[in-house]
Order: sequence, then C-alpha cells, then structure tokens
Amino acid sequence: MRAFLFTAALAALALAACETVEPTVDTIAEPVVLEAPAAPMFADYRGAPEVIRGRDGGAFAKGVVFEDLNRNGRRDEGEPGVQGVKVTNGLDVTLTGADGAYELAARADMALMVVQPKGYQVPHNEHWVPQFAYQHKPEGSPKLMRYGGLPATGLMPEAVNFPLVKAGNGSDVGCIILGDTQAYSNQEISYFRDSTIDDLLDREEKPDCVIAVGDVVGDDLGLIPRMAEVIGTLKTPQWWIHGNHDYDIDADYDEDSADSWRHLAAPAYYAFEIGDAIVIAIDNVVYPCTKKDAETPGHDYCVTSDRKAYNGRITDEQMIWIENILALTDPEKLVIFAHHIPFVTFYDETSPVHQTDNVTALYAMVRGREALSLSGHTHTTEVFEPGDSFAGWKTAVGVEALPFRHIVAGAASGAWYQGDFGHDGTPMALQRMGAPKGWLRLDIQGTDYQETYRGANVGRERRMWVSVNTPIFRSWLRQILAWRDAPRSSRDPIPPLSINDLPDVKIITPRDLQRGTYVTANVWDGSTSTEVTLNINATTYAMERTQAAQGEAGKVGPEWADPYAVQRQVSVGRFAFESRSGIERNQGVEAFKGSRWGPMVPQPQGAIADRNVHLWRAPLPTSLPLGIHKAVVEATDRHGRKTKDTIVIEVRTSLPPARFRKDAFEAFEDGPPIR
Repeated sequence: MRAFLFTAALAALALAACETVEPTVDTIAEPVVLEAPAAPMFADYRGAPEVIRGRDGGAFAKGVVFEDLNRNGRRDEGEPGVQGVKVTNGLDVTLTGADGAYELAARADMALMVVQPKGYQVPHNEHWVPQFAYQHKPEGSPKLMRYGGLPATGLMPEAVNFPLVKAGNGSDVGCIILGDTQAYSNQEISYFRDSTIDDLLDREEKPDCVIAVGDVVGDDLGLIPRMAEVIGTLKTPQWWIHGNHDYDIDADYDEDSADSWRHLAAPAYYAFEIGDAIVIAIDNVVYPCTKKDAETPGHDYCVTSDRKAYNGRITDEQMIWIENILALTDPEKLVIFAHHIPFVTFYDETSPVHQTDNVTALYAMVRGREALSLSGHTHTTEVFEPGDSFAGWKTAVGVEALPFRHIVAGAASGAWYQGDFGHDGTPMALQRMGAPKGWLRLDIQGTDYQETYRGANVGRERRMWVSVNTPIFRSWLRQILAWRDAPRSSRDPIPPLSINDLPDVKIITPRDLQRGTYVTANVWDGSTSTEVTLNINATTYAMERTQAAQGEAGKVGPEWADPYAVQRQVSVGRFAFESRSGIERNQGVEAFKGSRWGPMVPQPQGAIADRNVHLWRAPLPTSLPLGIHKAVVEATDRHGRKTKDTIVIEVRTSLPPARFRKDAFEAFEDGPPIR
C-alpha cells in the first residue's frame, strides 16, 4: 500500500498561485471523427458501500475495495480485493494493496470515497446516482438547516468496504454534460423533463454517463430526489457537481454549506475514472465567502454586504487533494476538471465572483498533461481553445491566455426558463448569448474528444441560428435597451417598442445596404478554429467572428447582438398571462425562488443576447440588386464537421406594409348578393 500525503503543501500552493418559424436548414454529411460505443459501458448495478459497525474505528478509516461477484453489495467469502484503486478521505489519497485493503486517517468531517477505476463500476441507487462514498460527520450539521443538513453519523465505523463490478474496459466513451438544470420548482423540473430529457430519449443517445455541472436545482434542495428520478430515466450513471444554487443557504461556514447536498446527492467533490480519462469534480463555490476572499480586489462584498455571499475559489483543502489525486494518476490520462463556476468566462470576463480566483495554481499542477475544463454557471455556451484570451481575465483572475481547452457547457434551463412557450410546451429560454437550452455531448477516445452542443427539441441537425442585422434593428434594440436600463420607478411601464414595431429584418432597402446590413450566424459551440462562410449570388464571403479572443474586451450592444435571439427575448408575451381563477400565483410569470412578474404588458426578459463569443457576421454587398436572394451560411468546426443554414433575403426599394392592406381592401364595395 502506498500513500501520498501532502498535508504540508499549503505554502507551495501559495507560491504557485502567482413558437417561432425557423429558417430552412440544409445539412450535409458530417465527417465523424470520434464515435461513441453502440452500447453503454455500464450496466444496472444497485448497491452502496458496506458500512460495518462494531467497535469504534478510532483515528483510522479502514476497509477493502472488492469485486462484488454476486452483486449484493456485501463482501462475501471468495470475493477478491481489487488492487491499485484510489481511496481518499477528501485530503489524503492512497492505493489499495494486493488484498484490496486501504487505511487512511479518519478526519473529523469527511467524505470517505473510492475513485471508480477504469474497467470497473461503482454501484448506484434506483435512479442511477453513483454510491461510492461514506459521509462522516459525527455530530452532524452544527445547526438546523431548512433542507435537513447532514445527520449525525456517530463514531467512525469499524470498516467501510467499497464494492465494484467489472464494466466496459474500452477507451471510447460518450457522456452528456448538463449545465444548470436549475429548477426552482416542480413546474420547472417538468419543463426540463419535456425539453431535454425527452429529446435525449428520442435521439437514443445511449450515453455512458451524465455529468451535471452544478445548479442542479434552484435553491430548493428538496427537489433533488425528483430531479434525480427524472434524469435517471436515461438509465446511465449521473454524476452531480455542487453549484451556487445547491448549497445550504443557512450555513455559516463553507465547510457546512454542502451538508444537505452530501446527504441527498453526492460528496461536495470527488473523482472517477471513465475510459482513459479521470474526471475530477471540484466544488469551487465558497459560501459564505470570508475576509480571505475579500483580500482579493473586487471581493469587498464578501464583508460589506448585508447578506452572506459566495465566491468562485478552490479551497486549499481541495487543492491539496487534487495534487494528491494527480500524483497517483497515470500522466497519460486525460484530466477533466468538472466544476460549476467557470475558471474563466467571456460573458462575465470582468467579474471575479463568476470566475475562479486561484485557477492559475491549478494550471501549474497539470502542466504537461492533457486537460479539459467543463463548467456551467453563466447560462452560456463558450468553447475556448489553448491561447484564447480576453482583457478582463488578467485583472479578474490573473489569466493571460488559456493553457488547455475550456468549455462552458450551456444550460438545460436556458435563460432560467424565461421566454414565451415554444412548440414543445416549454419556455423557449434562449441562453444569454442566444443559443438554445440543451446539453453538451462529449465523445472521448483516449485523450481526444469531440464536443457537440445540441439544442433541446429544435431539430436534430441544427447547430446555429442565421439572421440579419439591419440599421432599423439596431435602432429598435437601442431604444428598448435604454428603457430596460432606466430606473423602474421612473420609466414608462410600457416599453417604447415591441416586436410588432420591428419590420421584417430580411426585407432590406438599398439605403439599409449603404448604412451597413450584416448576415449573422450564431454558431452555438463555435470556437477560434470554427470557419464560417456566406454564399450569396454564387459568391462566397468569409464571415468574421465578432470576438477574436486575442486579448480584447467584450463588445456589447446592438451592433454585436444576435437578431434571431433578441427578437425572441425583448418582447415576451408570457408576462401578460392573466385569468379569473382567483389564484394569485398563477398570474403573470413566477420564477427565481417565487419572484413574480406581471400580469403586465409584454416586456424584455432578463437575458438578452447583446454580446457573443460565438457570433459571426458578414456585410451584405452594397450593390446587392433588387429582388430575392438565397443566402447560404456554412460552418465548419475544428473536427471538420460541416453544417449549413439557408435564409431568403429580399431587397426592395422600400419596405412593404406589414399589416393587412385595409385601405386597398375597403376602397371597393362587394356589392349586393346575386339572387
């Protein structure tokens, strides 16, 4: 048995930290770079760690990792130990010996965990939530928590044995990454079920795992069991990451803030192997943040706010644990960091709280290894490549350029289930940069992987929106945004303009062409390597990405907006819902911990796609002749896969009347009936 105990590494860490009508979609054959296996890697294996009570385990956590041949969750005679498996107390990490035995220090508050090794599977409960940890907190949570906290566990058991069964041993793995399912209510779980889950089932995705990267629920931790049951419909292990809407808001100290989560869902942080990758699940939400956080510029709110707040940081304890995990992990494995708050983000590039303070120390730990970051939190899809850079990162978290690929995986809740209802009966909820609500598919082969963002119930082949940004659109949006940003107490309760006031953006005039009219393509998982072209009248033009990711600041405003998304975000009729039912909470819209809006006239929703890291545009030629023109946009991603979208543009001398021409119709009488 070998143990790597880096309990003196804090000093070293300090040094290291220096319903709409869509455009037509044309699809062409996509070259497949990586293929997920035809059948899932894992089978239905229910159980839990075997906890043996008897004499007090005292200062040590002991037990055996064993192969559960009869699958009953207990170590029976003849069931062999499994050698070389990582077991951890949340700080120290050890490898099991030839007989499968391990021994670690018993910490006062810990999750004692086995790290699922390649070729094996830990058991799961009836909803496919992996059961691989024993929670140890002798006195339980230090105060009463609204969602129960962690019950007292009593003395250290005599032994904790971890059962495993053999599973697929291949290197090809396909996983679904769910960002921010974030249901604040049972109604919103139903929205998630009817958009993401049913679409995954319709597509017959057959994933090997689901990784939910935080904000699995929206502050009501009592919704965890139903959410687990709904995701369990996919019948594959579902691994959950702790987010900033998953903590105990009652907690006074960060070490207690995941207590209810630990009892109802999973450890606050952990690791597991799948294929040739190790997934290191990090809890980088510090709640409540402290004086230590406030020492970092931009974090004064941690001590000056009237209410407890959170911050994005990896705790010192976790940093030691990560270093210990890596020390016992084959350097040839792909390291996947799965966490809630992004290490860095474009949408909130200048905000320290929405990025990870000490990420540069983590970068130093994995230097020379193949690594990938998967996160959620921002309700955006963002794919960053090595070398990408934005101006705000250096000031906010000290990052100048990225050492490996980072993916913000979007949100299954989109923009918090906002927006009007779509054809599937769920809120359209386009994300903050205009991509649809949905999920990320990650297909891994060895240390290579292929990422694909898929919109829920928007068509199997669609991967982008295409629209037109005209001078009239920009003027229209500018006025609405100015109204939105004015103090609510002093502005007119009715917006200055609505969607009815915007002329068809695909009918343009020669004057519009002279003043600048652009075809736009919102490529949901587009990145620096993505190439996008526009073909019109047999001429092909390269489209330019609005953000080059070369150290510039974010560009914000109508000039850089996605017209497709904005038209669906700034005039939401759902706010006006009103009935005579007498049920007050059924009027208007309720979301965000029961906050209510309306009944009132259609309003802009909170998220508007007025900036973008995955938007391309090309100016229409000023000499484009009068008439009908077919515009074909084609996007090629870093894997060589192509998708294209076709829209029809009209050039007219003037805009035709949009409404029924009553003047022409009423200029004549129908005459009396013929008898």
